[in-house]
Amino acid sequence: MSGAIRTAFLSITAAMLLACLAPVAQAQRVEGDRARAEDIYTAEVAVRGQAEGERKAAFARGLAQVLGKLSGDRQAASAPGVGRELRRAEDYVVHYDYRQDETLTSSGAPTYRTMLVVQYQDSAVDALAATLGIPVWPQPRPKPVLWLAIDDGSGPRLVGLSKSAVARTVLDRAIQRGYRLGLPAGNAAEQAVVGAIWRGDTAAVARASQRYNPPMQLVGKLYRDGGGWTADWIFVDRGRVLARWSESGADARQVMATGADGAADALTKRYAKRSAVGPAGSYAVTFEGLDSADDYIRLSGYLQGLAVVRGIKPLKATAESVVLELELLTGLAGLKRMAEGDDVLVAVESLAIPDGLPEPLPEPGPVLPDDGTLDEPPVSAPSVYRVR
Repeated sequence: MSGAIRTAFLSITAAMLLACLAPVAQAQRVEGDRARAEDIYTAEVAVRGQAEGERKAAFARGLAQVLGKLSGDRQAASAPGVGRELRRAEDYVVHYDYRQDETLTSSGAPTYRTMLVVQYQDSAVDALAATLGIPVWPQPRPKPVLWLAIDDGSGPRLVGLSKSAVARTVLDRAIQRGYRLGLPAGNAAEQAVVGAIWRGDTAAVARASQRYNPPMQLVGKLYRDGGGWTADWIFVDRGRVLARWSESGADARQVMATGADGAADALTKRYAKRSAVGPAGSYAVTFEGLDSADDYIRLSGYLQGLAVVRGIKPLKATAESVVLELELLTGLAGLKRMAEGDDVLVAVESLAIPDGLPEPLPEPGPVLPDDGTLDEPPVSAPSVYRVR
């Protein structure tokens, strides 16, 4: 290794101050139809205007929204490592558009709200979730039938398809959580199911729901309770009750929306899967192909920009390579997943130790913690990379 590279290696602190600058995403307007979020990789975010700073902040909120829909977890954006990626959310953007929404106040005066509709690259978002160990709710997703009865004081009535506007808040909340709810037709025979809904007879509701697919039902009754409203919910999957819960509040629409949240929580708990990327920890990783000090500085900057890397510590420098101790959020497999999406590192199958070294390189793999214990290696993943 040249003297310049050794100098750069010894000056690791200075090198760590250099940020790895990512290219700006080339967002473009979508012309024609009114822009809407049609899938889980599209987000709608309210903005105060179309200035660049406002748009970049909205990109971060939108990516958080998409990760929530992808996983079904409302807290997905707070997972370790996600915050760093939210700061570079525009790198995930495919295109965006603006939409003006008009609503009326209680006095009938129109009000306007600007919405930014953002489409994110599905493969990049999937890779991010896999790398950081965020559970993913697989697609295609089920469309449970919503059996909702409402009693506003004049007796309980079933909300059928022709009355979908009444259930709009719960239907929209389901879409925000990454799935959809269906409504029964609401014919005379189905109207008779109201009694079963009111007494929580899930077997009777399931029989009435046999003509619909899939065999999942969100059963709810919404009724006045003192000065507010209460909703009692039951979520059933193939005849098995997965969850029961109740919510109360002053606003009937907000109380109604909690049905979609509870169903999403039950579904993701049962069906969301986490990629096997391994445990967090410190790992010794060897990097070959550094021909200059600039190469080393570029590598350290690149590693700092990876969401899976929490810390970097130099271990050894030779004429052929450098060995760094990387503190990783999700193990070597997480590093491999993130590196595969870039054109910087190439995985090397095995480590060839050069002749004539004064002492051997550290063994590739996890670095022993202070107490001398070592976790089992999670999944097969390289610990040697060549820098392009």
